[in-house]
Amino acid sequence: MPVVAWVTIVIAALIIAVTAVGLLRVILHLRHVHTTLGALLGGVRTVADRTRTVPEVVPSVNANLAPVRAWTETV
Repeated sequence: MPVVAWVTIVIAALIIAVTAVGLLRVILHLRHVHTTLGALLGGVRTVADRTRTVPEVVPSVNANLAPVRAWTETV
């Protein structure tokens, strides 16, 4: 093979290698972001559970206040 063909093969191999390393770095960054977002999602779900809206809690509050309501009706 002529020297020009070998030079072309070497340059192509270098370009492919640099591209592969760049893509590997992107994959590693995306895996880190995936892990971080997973932890963040767990925290958001916890906050959402602790700050539920009032209509979801009203039956529980009414059940706890039933004795008070019964006493006030006797007064």
